[in-house]
Amino acid sequence: MTDVRVPTLGESVTEATVATWFKKPGDTVAVDEMLCELETDKVTVEVPSPVAGTLSEIVAAEGETVGVDALLASISEGDAGSDAAPKAKEAAKDDEAASQAPRNESGASVDVMVPTLGESVTEATVSTWFKKVGDTVAQDEMLCELETDKVSVEVPAPAAGTLTGILAEEGSTVEASAKLAVISSGAGATAAAPAQATAPAASGAEISGGKDVEDAPSAKKAMAEAGLNRDAVTGTGRDGRVMKEDVAKAIAAGTTAAAPTAAAKPRAPSAPDDAAREERVKMTRLKQTMARRLKEAQNTAAILTTFNEVDMTEVMAIRNAYKADFEKKHGVRMGFMSFFTKACCHALKEIPEVNAEIDGTDVIYKNYVHMGVAAGTPTGLVVPVIRDVDTMSFAGIEKAIGDMGKKARDGKLTMADMTGGTFTISNGGVYGSLMTAPILNPPQSGILGMAKIQDRPMVVGGEIVIRPMMYISLSYDHRIIDGKGAVTFLVRVKEMLEDPRRLLMDL
Repeated sequence: MTDVRVPTLGESVTEATVATWFKKPGDTVAVDEMLCELETDKVTVEVPSPVAGTLSEIVAAEGETVGVDALLASISEGDAGSDAAPKAKEAAKDDEAASQAPRNESGASVDVMVPTLGESVTEATVSTWFKKVGDTVAQDEMLCELETDKVSVEVPAPAAGTLTGILAEEGSTVEASAKLAVISSGAGATAAAPAQATAPAASGAEISGGKDVEDAPSAKKAMAEAGLNRDAVTGTGRDGRVMKEDVAKAIAAGTTAAAPTAAAKPRAPSAPDDAAREERVKMTRLKQTMARRLKEAQNTAAILTTFNEVDMTEVMAIRNAYKADFEKKHGVRMGFMSFFTKACCHALKEIPEVNAEIDGTDVIYKNYVHMGVAAGTPTGLVVPVIRDVDTMSFAGIEKAIGDMGKKARDGKLTMADMTGGTFTISNGGVYGSLMTAPILNPPQSGILGMAKIQDRPMVVGGEIVIRPMMYISLSYDHRIIDGKGAVTFLVRVKEMLEDPRRLLMDL
């Protein structure tokens, strides 16, 4: 009998909540197969099986709070786990066959492994394969892309040759240092590839011969609604399973049901097929994590937002007067972000609680500014961090923002690039937002929202004049920042932007 216990949860974390059990008593488990998921106030931790066997007892049920090293469950080894052993052996044989196939005549084969994912990151999801079995690849050519909770990681080919085996399909979860694929070089590689490429077709034939394959739930629903028989649809998924898009293709091609199922509802011949016009796409790990963290921020922090407006006349005048000389000397364009970053750094020194965070019953004041700059990318929102921004010049800030922006667009951000921020700026104005109230980026206590610059009539010196105005906002954690501090912070930012000379004089 082997005990399954709560693993180390991280510095200063002493307890967790059992969120989900993936197995139930009596189920067979393999070594390192996920048993359950724990949630702390900072991270989600998956608990793998330490041995192969049968889950004999669950001690901590879902929803219970457990401490570090607490007993979660018990696993019986030996004969009880015999069902798991053949599966593991069979998988090992498959891996061995895949790795040995290219050695027949080519001589050399190279394993494609999961690269280092970053500190505390133990697994990733295979999001996209850029190559298929049988394709020739050059050294360092991109083979696939992995997604973790925070970043996307591209996997290059370690050697030139032919991709002779893909061991981790799109959508599968792989652990750090797991094998993804096999590359073989030489003439034998070319010969081995077609044989393996025909494997799916053979597998499909086996399926049609009666192999039990579970079709996608969305495909089952679409077939039922369309009145299609399973035999009338050609499956293109793994092992020949029918996917939703296969059903849509069958409907578009005019396929009729061979024997409508009893569950199919009568449909008017001209009724539009809503299911065929829908598309279900699994959320990326990045989006899943972002959604969870934003909701956690709403559930945990007492978020409040205060607004003000800034007359951008002086900032725009300085920018127009010096932008050409600035770019010529420093090799980077002068934008508005450096002005806002500088103004926030000055205001954070005056109102230090905005640059602090709550840790249990303590408040941690940061005597430095690591500025997060929110940026939208094709894969989702990311917040790269510029460290010690309070010590940087205008040119240094613009260069750092430009470099981080390029890395974000190219999907090159690392874990280190997005951790450790103490305050964040979110510029919704670049998308046309007139007013914004951003959500906190935990564990930070404040985030500045920028909107677009718009000419508006303003009363200045008793006269109505047209001025370029911008609404700004501060979303803050009311548990640590009171209303006076939040309003004062935003007023200081406004004052320094409307009279940028205050930035030079540290006023």
